[in-house]
Amino acid sequence: MNQADWKHQLEEELQNNILSFWLEHTPDEVNGGFISHIDQAMNKDDQSDKGLVLTARILWTFAAASRKYPNNRQYLEMADRAYTYLQSKFVDPVYGGLYWTVNYQGNPMQDKKQVYGQAFVIYALAEYYLATGREELKDQASELFYLLEKHSYDSINQGYVEALARDWRQTDDLTLSDKDLNEKKSMNTHLHVLEAYTNLYRIWPSADLKEKLKELIEVTMNHIIDPDSFHFRLFFDEEWTIKSHHISYGHDIEGSWLLVEAAEVLGDSELLSQVQHIAVQMAEAVLVKGVDEDGGIWNEADESGITDSNKDWWPQAEAMIGFYNAFQLTGDSKFEEASLSSWNFIRNYIVDQIHGEWYWSVNQQGVPLTHEPKVSVWKCPYHNGRACLEMLHRLNSNHNHHS
Repeated sequence: MNQADWKHQLEEELQNNILSFWLEHTPDEVNGGFISHIDQAMNKDDQSDKGLVLTARILWTFAAASRKYPNNRQYLEMADRAYTYLQSKFVDPVYGGLYWTVNYQGNPMQDKKQVYGQAFVIYALAEYYLATGREELKDQASELFYLLEKHSYDSINQGYVEALARDWRQTDDLTLSDKDLNEKKSMNTHLHVLEAYTNLYRIWPSADLKEKLKELIEVTMNHIIDPDSFHFRLFFDEEWTIKSHHISYGHDIEGSWLLVEAAEVLGDSELLSQVQHIAVQMAEAVLVKGVDEDGGIWNEADESGITDSNKDWWPQAEAMIGFYNAFQLTGDSKFEEASLSSWNFIRNYIVDQIHGEWYWSVNQQGVPLTHEPKVSVWKCPYHNGRACLEMLHRLNSNHNHHS
């Protein structure tokens, strides 16, 4: 496929399938914010709890879309809606930071301070600032940065603890979801703090943030990436003792490009060349073991092989970017082909031709898992929306880093 066709397909997918779906089906016109649960048959549960991550990711996605398509008022209005709901329902007026979940009417349900959630708000606020230039957004984002540094940062071992109680004291309830271990530190939280700090640095290149972003890149290289296999290690105790030997191919390939982006934005050339080398090795490791013949990437593995042969929607989106990033770094066409294969897999299997948007997952035979929701506190427009935006940007600029 030539690049013009690829760009056309991405543009169509983004505007006429992903963004249009969220605009049409998710605003909660009764209680504000967004309906947080729609099943695969498009039944809406307008009384399900509303999640911080879903709301922040909608804010990020539509702020980013409105930057690319400034003439489309609907995108900015959707971002405004998400921001208003975060401010009025999720922000903790007493202790600062934002609650993890509220009920459908906007009253706090889980009021703990999940670091992953705060990070997504920083990420979204920075993007919304880039779309609007509103100064208070920069202030809110930098305030959250200081809250995380004060309460979540581990000054002895570096890195960030998973979660804190509402008043920022230590808590035993650390876990992000029922799929996660209840450990002090995780790859996933560090990856998304990295992503958030990177976007914040674009709008607020303070000395404090610069130091923390650099350290976070180094912590990722020193503790989270396995130096032999180039996979992410997933869970740790406070002192970085490894607590899990599972492999998450989606996180590996997502992390490979987010690390490069972080080092590019930071502008430390020595660190950038280290990171670029590692990113290519990470992409290579996924390409060798994690990609099926149909171009899709499997969910999970361990040392003995594949442990989850389903193919969720988000690893496919991240694979398209991560492999293309490796192609830009090396000029090696196998990575370009892998990126295009990811896109073709998405079009053939993951895009829901009936109801719009993407299926949660398909099994090894490529059959959609219809018991999984179409919209949930975790199923949002950020991975697939971002993949389209990111690929359009990369195909347009077509800048290759390799010499």
